[in-house]
Amino acid sequence: MTQIIDGLGDLADRYDVLLCDIWGVIHNGQNAFPVACAALARWRAERGPVVLISNSPRPWPGVAAQLDELGVPGEAWSVIVTSGDATRVLLADRAPGPAWRIGPERDDPLFEGLGLAFTDVGDARFIACTGPNDDEIETPEDYRAVLTRAAALGLEMVCANPDRVVQRGSRLIYCGGALAELYETLGGATVMAGKPFGPIYDLALAEADRALGRPHDRARILVIGDGVVTDIAGAQAQGFDRLFIATGIHGQEATGPGGELSAPAIDALLAKSGLSANFAMGDLQWRAPAQRDSRQKRGTR
Repeated sequence: MTQIIDGLGDLADRYDVLLCDIWGVIHNGQNAFPVACAALARWRAERGPVVLISNSPRPWPGVAAQLDELGVPGEAWSVIVTSGDATRVLLADRAPGPAWRIGPERDDPLFEGLGLAFTDVGDARFIACTGPNDDEIETPEDYRAVLTRAAALGLEMVCANPDRVVQRGSRLIYCGGALAELYETLGGATVMAGKPFGPIYDLALAEADRALGRPHDRARILVIGDGVVTDIAGAQAQGFDRLFIATGIHGQEATGPGGELSAPAIDALLAKSGLSANFAMGDLQWRAPAQRDSRQKRGTR
Protein backbone atom coordinates (compact mmCIF):
# COMPACT_ATOMS: atom_id res chain seq x y z
CA MET A 1 0.00 0.00 0.00
CA THR A 2 1.17 3.50 -0.80
CA GLN A 3 2.35 5.32 2.33
CA ILE A 4 0.67 8.70 2.79
CA ILE A 5 3.16 11.16 4.24
CA ASP A 6 2.79 14.60 5.81
CA GLY A 7 5.53 16.22 3.78
CA LEU A 8 8.82 15.99 1.95
CA GLY A 9 10.64 16.47 5.24
CA ASP A 10 9.58 12.96 6.23
CA LEU A 11 11.90 11.62 3.51
CA ALA A 12 14.83 13.99 3.91
CA ASP A 13 17.27 11.37 5.19
CA ARG A 14 16.47 8.75 2.53
CA TYR A 15 17.41 10.48 -0.73
CA ASP A 16 20.16 12.62 -2.26
CA VAL A 17 18.43 13.84 -5.44
CA LEU A 18 14.91 14.82 -6.45
CA LEU A 19 13.61 14.46 -10.00
CA CYS A 20 10.51 16.63 -9.80
CA ASP A 21 7.73 17.24 -12.29
CA ILE A 22 6.78 20.87 -12.88
CA TRP A 23 3.26 21.44 -14.20
CA GLY A 24 0.72 20.32 -11.60
CA VAL A 25 3.31 20.02 -8.85
CA ILE A 26 4.87 23.49 -8.53
CA HIS A 27 2.50 25.52 -10.75
CA ASN A 28 -0.76 25.16 -12.67
CA GLY A 29 0.18 27.13 -15.77
CA GLN A 30 -1.13 30.37 -14.26
CA ASN A 31 0.15 30.51 -10.68
CA ALA A 32 3.12 29.14 -8.77
CA PHE A 33 2.40 27.02 -5.70
CA PRO A 34 4.41 28.80 -2.97
CA VAL A 35 4.27 25.93 -0.47
CA ALA A 36 5.61 23.46 -3.02
CA CYS A 37 8.34 25.85 -4.13
CA ALA A 38 9.39 26.41 -0.52
CA ALA A 39 9.65 22.64 0.02
CA LEU A 40 11.95 22.24 -2.98
CA ALA A 41 14.05 25.23 -1.95
CA ARG A 42 14.51 23.75 1.52
CA TRP A 43 15.45 20.37 0.07
CA ARG A 44 18.02 21.99 -2.19
CA ALA A 45 19.48 24.03 0.67
CA GLU A 46 19.64 21.16 3.16
CA ARG A 47 19.79 17.91 1.18
CA GLY A 48 20.88 18.04 -2.46
CA PRO A 49 20.03 18.80 -6.10
CA VAL A 50 16.52 19.33 -7.42
CA VAL A 51 16.31 18.35 -11.09
CA LEU A 52 13.07 19.63 -12.61
CA ILE A 53 12.00 17.15 -15.29
CA SER A 54 9.27 18.36 -17.61
CA ASN A 55 7.39 17.12 -20.65
CA SER A 56 7.40 20.63 -22.09
CA PRO A 57 8.26 20.50 -25.80
CA ARG A 58 10.45 23.59 -25.40
CA PRO A 59 14.15 23.38 -24.49
CA TRP A 60 14.91 24.21 -20.88
CA PRO A 61 15.68 27.96 -21.21
CA GLY A 62 12.10 28.63 -22.27
CA VAL A 63 10.78 26.70 -19.28
CA ALA A 64 13.10 28.60 -16.94
CA ALA A 65 11.72 31.88 -18.31
CA GLN A 66 8.16 30.67 -17.74
CA LEU A 67 8.97 29.73 -14.15
CA ASP A 68 10.30 33.24 -13.57
CA GLU A 69 7.10 34.73 -14.98
CA LEU A 70 4.96 32.55 -12.72
CA GLY A 71 6.96 33.44 -9.62
CA VAL A 72 8.76 30.13 -9.06
CA PRO A 73 11.97 31.11 -7.22
CA GLY A 74 15.31 30.06 -8.65
CA GLU A 75 16.21 28.63 -5.25
CA ALA A 76 13.64 25.87 -5.83
CA TRP A 77 15.62 24.11 -8.56
CA SER A 78 19.16 23.22 -9.55
CA VAL A 79 18.68 22.35 -13.22
CA ILE A 80 15.85 21.74 -15.70
CA VAL A 81 15.57 18.91 -18.23
CA THR A 82 12.71 18.87 -20.73
CA SER A 83 11.17 16.57 -23.28
CA GLY A 84 12.11 19.23 -25.81
CA ASP A 85 15.79 18.83 -24.90
CA ALA A 86 15.59 15.08 -25.44
CA THR A 87 13.42 15.36 -28.58
CA ARG A 88 15.91 17.61 -30.37
CA VAL A 89 18.13 14.54 -30.77
CA LEU A 90 15.31 12.68 -32.52
CA LEU A 91 14.58 15.62 -34.80
CA ALA A 92 18.24 16.17 -35.69
CA ASP A 93 18.46 12.54 -36.79
CA ARG A 94 15.58 13.19 -39.23
CA ALA A 95 16.76 16.54 -40.60
CA PRO A 96 16.27 18.09 -43.09
CA GLY A 97 12.92 16.33 -43.35
CA PRO A 98 10.75 17.89 -44.56
CA ALA A 99 8.32 17.57 -41.66
CA TRP A 100 4.65 18.32 -41.29
CA ARG A 101 4.39 20.35 -38.12
CA ILE A 102 1.58 20.39 -35.56
CA GLY A 103 1.91 22.89 -32.72
CA PRO A 104 1.87 26.58 -31.79
CA GLU A 105 4.51 29.15 -32.70
CA ARG A 106 5.60 29.42 -29.05
CA ASP A 107 7.30 26.03 -29.51
CA ASP A 108 9.59 27.36 -32.27
CA PRO A 109 12.74 27.09 -30.08
CA LEU A 110 12.47 23.31 -30.31
CA PHE A 111 13.50 23.47 -33.98
CA GLU A 112 16.13 26.20 -33.87
CA GLY A 113 19.45 25.25 -35.45
CA LEU A 114 18.36 21.79 -36.58
CA GLY A 115 18.08 22.59 -40.29
CA LEU A 116 14.56 21.17 -40.58
CA ALA A 117 12.27 22.12 -43.44
CA PHE A 118 8.48 22.09 -43.11
CA THR A 119 5.76 21.25 -45.60
CA ASP A 120 2.17 20.02 -45.69
CA VAL A 121 1.15 16.49 -44.81
CA GLY A 122 1.16 15.23 -48.38
CA ASP A 123 4.84 16.04 -49.00
CA ALA A 124 6.22 15.33 -45.52
CA ARG A 125 8.62 12.55 -44.50
CA PHE A 126 7.47 12.63 -40.86
CA ILE A 127 5.32 14.58 -38.39
CA ALA A 128 6.80 16.92 -35.78
CA CYS A 129 4.15 17.37 -33.08
CA THR A 130 4.41 19.57 -29.99
CA GLY A 131 0.66 19.74 -29.26
CA PRO A 132 -2.52 21.20 -30.75
CA ASN A 133 -2.09 24.39 -32.74
CA ASP A 134 -4.55 26.11 -30.36
CA ASP A 135 -4.87 24.22 -27.09
CA GLU A 136 -7.44 26.70 -25.80
CA ILE A 137 -10.12 25.40 -28.15
CA GLU A 138 -8.89 22.30 -30.00
CA THR A 139 -9.26 18.64 -29.07
CA PRO A 140 -7.71 15.53 -30.65
CA GLU A 141 -10.92 14.98 -32.61
CA ASP A 142 -10.18 18.13 -34.59
CA TYR A 143 -7.18 16.26 -36.05
CA ARG A 144 -8.77 12.88 -36.73
CA ALA A 145 -9.25 13.37 -40.47
CA VAL A 146 -5.77 14.70 -41.24
CA LEU A 147 -4.09 12.17 -38.93
CA THR A 148 -6.01 9.39 -40.68
CA ARG A 149 -4.48 10.60 -43.94
CA ALA A 150 -1.01 10.80 -42.39
CA ALA A 151 -1.28 7.27 -41.03
CA ALA A 152 -2.30 6.02 -44.49
CA LEU A 153 0.85 7.69 -45.87
CA GLY A 154 2.97 5.84 -43.32
CA LEU A 155 4.33 8.98 -41.63
CA GLU A 156 6.03 8.56 -38.29
CA MET A 157 5.08 11.09 -35.60
CA VAL A 158 7.84 12.53 -33.41
CA CYS A 159 5.89 13.83 -30.41
CA ALA A 160 7.76 16.32 -28.24
CA ASN A 161 5.29 16.27 -25.34
CA PRO A 162 3.99 12.86 -24.19
CA ASP A 163 1.54 14.43 -21.70
CA ARG A 164 -2.10 13.78 -22.57
CA VAL A 165 -3.49 16.66 -20.51
CA VAL A 166 -2.27 19.30 -18.06
CA GLN A 167 -4.07 21.76 -15.83
CA ARG A 168 -4.19 25.38 -16.83
CA GLY A 169 -5.77 27.11 -13.88
CA SER A 170 -8.91 25.10 -13.18
CA ARG A 171 -9.14 23.62 -16.71
CA LEU A 172 -7.64 20.55 -18.33
CA ILE A 173 -6.10 21.18 -21.74
CA TYR A 174 -4.93 18.65 -24.33
CA CYS A 175 -1.23 18.14 -25.05
CA GLY A 176 0.82 16.38 -27.71
CA GLY A 177 0.44 12.99 -26.05
CA ALA A 178 -3.29 13.06 -26.70
CA LEU A 179 -2.63 13.54 -30.43
CA ALA A 180 -0.04 10.75 -30.38
CA GLU A 181 -2.50 8.45 -28.61
CA LEU A 182 -5.13 9.11 -31.29
CA TYR A 183 -2.56 8.62 -34.04
CA GLU A 184 -1.64 5.20 -32.68
CA THR A 185 -5.29 4.13 -32.69
CA LEU A 186 -5.38 5.12 -36.37
CA GLY A 187 -2.43 2.85 -37.13
CA GLY A 188 0.26 5.54 -37.07
CA ALA A 189 3.72 5.03 -35.60
CA THR A 190 4.94 7.38 -32.85
CA VAL A 191 8.27 8.01 -31.14
CA MET A 192 8.79 10.06 -27.97
CA ALA A 193 11.72 10.97 -25.74
CA GLY A 194 9.96 12.58 -22.75
CA LYS A 195 8.41 10.92 -19.72
CA PRO A 196 7.80 7.97 -19.41
CA PHE A 197 10.46 7.14 -22.01
CA GLY A 198 14.14 6.59 -21.29
CA PRO A 199 15.98 9.44 -23.06
CA ILE A 200 14.75 12.19 -20.73
CA TYR A 201 15.90 10.21 -17.68
CA ASP A 202 19.34 9.73 -19.22
CA LEU A 203 19.64 13.52 -19.51
CA ALA A 204 18.29 14.07 -16.00
CA LEU A 205 20.75 11.61 -14.44
CA ALA A 206 23.69 13.21 -16.24
CA GLU A 207 22.63 16.59 -14.83
CA ALA A 208 22.20 15.06 -11.37
CA ASP A 209 25.76 13.74 -11.48
CA ARG A 210 27.05 17.19 -12.42
CA ALA A 211 25.12 18.79 -9.60
CA LEU A 212 26.24 16.18 -7.07
CA GLY A 213 29.84 16.25 -8.24
CA ARG A 214 29.87 12.45 -8.23
CA PRO A 215 27.98 9.49 -9.73
CA HIS A 216 24.46 9.08 -8.41
CA ASP A 217 23.11 6.16 -6.39
CA ARG A 218 19.84 5.11 -8.05
CA ALA A 219 18.46 3.90 -4.72
CA ARG A 220 18.78 7.45 -3.34
CA ILE A 221 16.83 9.21 -6.10
CA LEU A 222 13.19 10.15 -5.52
CA VAL A 223 10.84 11.04 -8.39
CA ILE A 224 7.92 13.38 -7.67
CA GLY A 225 4.97 13.78 -10.02
CA ASP A 226 1.20 13.89 -10.47
CA GLY A 227 0.93 12.09 -13.82
CA VAL A 228 0.23 8.36 -13.60
CA VAL A 229 1.18 7.31 -17.14
CA THR A 230 4.10 9.76 -17.38
CA ASP A 231 5.71 10.54 -14.01
CA ILE A 232 4.87 7.36 -12.12
CA ALA A 233 5.18 4.98 -15.08
CA GLY A 234 8.52 6.46 -16.13
CA ALA A 235 9.98 6.38 -12.63
CA GLN A 236 8.82 2.82 -12.06
CA ALA A 237 10.34 1.66 -15.34
CA GLN A 238 13.63 3.24 -14.26
CA GLY A 239 13.49 1.58 -10.85
CA PHE A 240 13.23 4.85 -8.88
CA ASP A 241 11.18 5.41 -5.74
CA ARG A 242 8.06 7.45 -6.42
CA LEU A 243 6.16 10.19 -4.57
CA PHE A 244 2.71 10.67 -6.10
CA ILE A 245 1.14 14.14 -5.80
CA ALA A 246 -2.47 13.09 -5.62
CA THR A 247 -4.41 16.35 -6.03
CA GLY A 248 -2.99 16.98 -9.49
CA ILE A 249 -4.65 15.98 -12.72
CA HIS A 250 -6.25 12.87 -11.18
CA GLY A 251 -8.10 14.84 -8.49
CA GLN A 252 -11.00 13.00 -6.90
CA GLU A 253 -9.78 9.58 -8.03
CA ALA A 254 -7.26 9.65 -5.15
CA THR A 255 -9.71 10.51 -2.36
CA GLY A 256 -12.07 8.57 -0.14
CA PRO A 257 -15.83 9.10 0.36
CA GLY A 258 -15.23 12.04 2.68
CA GLY A 259 -12.79 13.78 0.36
CA GLU A 260 -9.76 12.73 2.40
CA LEU A 261 -6.60 11.39 0.75
CA SER A 262 -7.00 7.62 0.57
CA ALA A 263 -4.19 5.08 0.18
CA PRO A 264 -6.61 2.39 -1.11
CA ALA A 265 -8.00 4.83 -3.68
CA ILE A 266 -4.48 5.78 -4.80
CA ASP A 267 -3.46 2.14 -5.05
CA ALA A 268 -6.56 1.36 -7.13
CA LEU A 269 -5.91 4.33 -9.40
CA LEU A 270 -2.30 3.31 -10.03
CA ALA A 271 -3.14 -0.39 -10.36
CA LYS A 272 -5.33 0.38 -13.38
CA SER A 273 -2.07 1.07 -15.23
CA GLY A 274 -0.11 -1.71 -13.53
CA LEU A 275 1.73 0.82 -11.37
CA SER A 276 2.45 1.63 -7.75
CA ALA A 277 3.98 4.41 -5.68
CA ASN A 278 6.06 4.35 -2.54
CA PHE A 279 4.60 7.53 -1.09
CA ALA A 280 1.79 10.02 -1.67
CA MET A 281 0.66 13.41 -0.43
CA GLY A 282 -2.05 15.78 -1.54
CA ASP A 283 0.10 18.79 -2.38
CA LEU A 284 3.87 19.00 -2.30
CA GLN A 285 5.00 20.58 0.95
CA TRP A 286 7.80 20.22 3.50
CA ARG A 287 5.54 19.33 6.39
CA ALA A 288 1.81 19.79 6.89
CA PRO A 289 1.09 22.49 9.48
CA ALA A 290 -1.88 21.76 11.72
CA GLN A 291 -5.28 23.06 10.66
CA ARG A 292 -4.16 24.18 7.20
CA ASP A 293 -5.35 23.16 3.77
CA SER A 294 -2.35 23.79 1.50
CA ARG A 295 -4.64 24.04 -1.53
CA GLN A 296 -5.73 27.48 -0.31
CA LYS A 297 -2.30 28.70 -1.43
CA ARG A 298 -2.62 27.21 -4.90
CA GLY A 299 -5.52 29.04 -6.46
CA THR A 300 -8.39 27.20 -8.08
CA ARG A 301 -8.03 23.45 -8.55
